[in-house]
Amino acid sequence: MTSVDAVLHGLQGAKKDTKGKVLEFALLGALMVILATLFALLFDVMRLGVGVLVDRPGAFFTGKLSTFSAQTAGISQGIKGSMLLMIFVVIVAFPLGIASAVYLEEYASDTRLNRFISVNIRNLAGVPAIVYGLLGLTIFVQFFGGLTGGTSLIAGGLTLAVLVLPIVIITSSEALRAVPDSIREAGYGVGATRWQVIRSHVLPSAAPGILTGTVLSISRAVGETAPLLVVGAITGFLSNGGQNFVEQLRGKYTSMPTIIYRWATLPNQDFRALTSAAIIVLLAVTLLANGVAIFLRNRYERKW
Repeated sequence: MTSVDAVLHGLQGAKKDTKGKVLEFALLGALMVILATLFALLFDVMRLGVGVLVDRPGAFFTGKLSTFSAQTAGISQGIKGSMLLMIFVVIVAFPLGIASAVYLEEYASDTRLNRFISVNIRNLAGVPAIVYGLLGLTIFVQFFGGLTGGTSLIAGGLTLAVLVLPIVIITSSEALRAVPDSIREAGYGVGATRWQVIRSHVLPSAAPGILTGTVLSISRAVGETAPLLVVGAITGFLSNGGQNFVEQLRGKYTSMPTIIYRWATLPNQDFRALTSAAIIVLLAVTLLANGVAIFLRNRYERKW
């Protein structure tokens, strides 16, 4: 028997890892409970919501927000509001997040202050969403209310942008950190400046990871409810009337999650069906965003 065989025999002949097996089965059982609960919830949502999407898909997607008549209520204003909120997230959070990540990874020196900033950015990514809602209420609704219009779509969009900003910074930083130093050294070797190396070599190489993180940030923001409720999202009747685009940005707004929240509180069984149908639409949007992120990651993934 060789030395390798002796070691393998010794390892295999050791006493059974009973505690490890118990832990393995406990974790497997926890996973099964979670999956069973998830499938039960999805089944209940599908059972109630598919009928609405099949019976009146056009009226449901084009109808106005209402808490009085389930037969005429729809989600068109919620879809529009969510799309406008996501535009704010893209315009505000992505440039600031990517720029911050570039500074922290490519320019900032390894000092105690910069390490403190990095740690706090990671901590902010785990802060509950309701805290960002209170932050938005204080800053964007009260302090800058003259500019944003108070409880307006602008305030809601800026609040969501601040909410996902730490996530964008973290994912962009990880993508930049994954770029090999040899690419930077090659740029410096031919006389390029730091900005030229970052612009022409580092950012293009990190673009797949950055893009994946930004898409996942959108899927996170589109499902948020608590911050929008705090900064004034409408849950009942909403009418834009003859307002122009700027007035709508500074006026009242709603979104898909807030509509779902409001309909879920109504006792009418018909509104429960509308709630399930709206949940199906929101789940489809979220799954689509995550699918796009997975596709982009697999399509443009680079192995160094």
